[in-house]
Amino acid sequence: MKKGYRQLLDEANAEIEVVSPEEAAGLLEDDATIFVDLRDPREVERDGKIPGAKHVTRGMLEFWIDPESPYHKPFFASGKTFVFFCAGGWRSALATKTAQDMGLTPVKHILGGYTAWKAAGLPVEPGQKKKAD
Repeated sequence: MKKGYRQLLDEANAEIEVVSPEEAAGLLEDDATIFVDLRDPREVERDGKIPGAKHVTRGMLEFWIDPESPYHKPFFASGKTFVFFCAGGWRSALATKTAQDMGLTPVKHILGGYTAWKAAGLPVEPGQKKKAD
């Protein structure tokens, strides 16, 4: 293997803007900032979310960012600041690097992810369990 996940994370974190949960919380009410939750839908349902965050599964990120993609989401072309997060900060670090490489700026990620956000006592919305048919 040429590079393992640790090396990829180290390289990403050296090139992206990393913010603490408290620094990110200061942006929560900023209309020029969009929080992007990269966790799996089951994680969001089970654990809740940061209020107002857009949910983008990690596997669709590049397709949602690219304006030439049939899956493009216009909020990615808004010119706003993006704050990415996942459960622990690994997926969001790699996703932030990828988004930055694609030309999406400014983009940051939360150190420690949603787990660190919750541990800091910052605002969360409860998860929404889907009802069985």
